Amino acid sequence: MAQEKARVLIVGTGGVGTMSAYALMQAGKADVTAVMRSNYDAAVKNGISIDSIQYGHEIKGFRPTTIVKSVPNVAKEGLKPFDFILVTTKNIPDVSPTVADIIEPAVTPGKTAIVLSQNGLNIEKPIIPRFPNNPVISSVSTVGATERAYADVFHDDPDAQKIGPFQNQSVPQQIAEDAAKSYINIYNPDGKLEVVYDADVQRARWRKLLYNGSFNPIATILRMDTRRMRMSQHVIDDLVLPIMFEVLAAARACGVTELTDDLPGKVIFNDDMQFEFKPSMCQDIEKGNLFELENIVGEPLREGETHGVAMPTLRTVYGILKGLQLQVKEGKGLWEPKFTRDNPYK
Repeated sequence: MAQEKARVLIVGTGGVGTMSAYALMQAGKADVTAVMRSNYDAAVKNGISIDSIQYGHEIKGFRPTTIVKSVPNVAKEGLKPFDFILVTTKNIPDVSPTVADIIEPAVTPGKTAIVLSQNGLNIEKPIIPRFPNNPVISSVSTVGATERAYADVFHDDPDAQKIGPFQNQSVPQQIAEDAAKSYINIYNPDGKLEVVYDADVQRARWRKLLYNGSFNPIATILRMDTRRMRMSQHVIDDLVLPIMFEVLAAARACGVTELTDDLPGKVIFNDDMQFEFKPSMCQDIEKGNLFELENIVGEPLREGETHGVAMPTLRTVYGILKGLQLQVKEGKGLWEPKFTRDNPYK
């Protein structure tokens, strides 16, 4: 008798979400429901085209099991509960609706495991109290995938993930661990992908923040690709490296002691210098989109300063980025430029 497939909902089926859907479908152990908004019509009509370094360059007409325009309401629609919800959307907690708001209709209490494949620190903190009886799982991903046009994905960095459970006092640790391992089993049953279990969630997240917390914000402020940063030398010496060492000190103050002093020097060389690559935060602001400020920059800054770590470079960068984010919000009608009653500068 064939084993029943897991039901997986993907929220945020752009480049990264599409490649996750493709991997899950290829593995054959999951039925995938993909939430697609702006790209919905193109995907329904012609399927998704994929140019992949890992799966092939001429993939045409790919479709998840089900494509929907919005997150389904499981209770109201009488749907069978989802086993997993994979969240690959941008995480912008300073704007409503939040991730918790978005996924709530699809979460079945005590049943659905929530997989957060998003950048940054403390992304689980708004989720755990909202869904206290559900396992919340971290996926630290280094996959490179972008949507070139609606339902047209360019996948240029192999799918690699470190997956493990966040600490949740309401869910027994063994249940959370089993959920994380079960997710890996349906995603990577044959071990062909570098999608592995890693119980040390915080170490993995702080490790990735050395890059994301430095190159991302500096690229956003300067509108500069990482190749030119390294060519300039001073951008690395005066901005990127100081932030990396501040993040490293913050991580250690928070108990993550496995990150070594030579790590910033290695992370500097992360990007292939054949390409003029702009990190995602920079790409977002150049498109006029809100960007992932709080969990990539704000949270590591707050954690470090709470533990007595001086982070002057990141503090300054955070202030500049908040101003840039405010400009985007104003352009979208999300902030009105007026003095509040408690503003001392009016």
